[in-house]
Amino acid sequence: MEVHQLRYFCAVARHGTFTRASEVERVAQPSLSQQILKLEAELGARLFDRLPRSARLTVFGRTFLPKAERILRQMEEAKSELRDLSGEERGEVVIGIIPTIAAYLLPRLLKDFNRRHPQVSLKVVEEITPTLLHRLHEASVDLAIAALPVQGNDLECQELFKESFYAVLPDQHPLASSASLNLLQLKGEPFLLLKEGHCFRESVISACRKSRVTPSIIFESGQFATILAMVSAGMGVSAVPAMAVKPQPGCKFVPLSGKHNLRSVGIVTYRHRYQARAMRHLIQHMREALQTRPHALSGEGRVVR
Repeated sequence: MEVHQLRYFCAVARHGTFTRASEVERVAQPSLSQQILKLEAELGARLFDRLPRSARLTVFGRTFLPKAERILRQMEEAKSELRDLSGEERGEVVIGIIPTIAAYLLPRLLKDFNRRHPQVSLKVVEEITPTLLHRLHEASVDLAIAALPVQGNDLECQELFKESFYAVLPDQHPLASSASLNLLQLKGEPFLLLKEGHCFRESVISACRKSRVTPSIIFESGQFATILAMVSAGMGVSAVPAMAVKPQPGCKFVPLSGKHNLRSVGIVTYRHRYQARAMRHLIQHMREALQTRPHALSGEGRVVR
């Protein structure tokens, strides 16, 4: 059994096709397929059902996958520890981040980090929270930046900041000139929200529930840009986090008052995994940047401390 065979097996399991796995692993598909056949022969079990356009794990493959992932994770941790012992600051850190934060938080933070730590390679994966937590467990991301809290005894969370919510109204709306609003004032309004799976949607619905408001959701999207365009067209109202507040034709952003109209954003890591020097430096950099320069956020940078 070879390490590259385990890596190829996990890649096919993750991506669902031999073609995509070979692209990610940068190996010819026939070579990747041959190595997995050799692995299956050594194990004495077929790991995948080969379908016309996909590869599906068999019961043997599903049993073997977490063990293969554990072996690869332990090897990476061992290499990280050895690099740290040698005093070298290099390596790769894979950052998972939710879509409602990525575009606003990362550009400036990572630019500063890359300038200070040029030998550290950073990769970014943008996914919704449940997917990021799954990828944390399987070690395909090293840390996740998401809204807190998240569930899991094996997860460790560090808060970076708290952020307020803003109502988004068409600029001709009767309440558009208000200095602030509470959710009760939006009762009965048609709401435009993110799709299910996005934690900011859950945060807004939770805030509505605590304010005794049941939002009438008439439109859902995976992107804030689409929602803002619909608001500007007069189709309804919405809510965004402070970091997403920026000039938008046809829209007015009004602060939402009340203790429930906040979200906590933080770093989530897997408690039992070794943290390499590069990852520790990245976490420290993000914490310091947001403590000393809250306007590292784009948009209006309205962060509640």
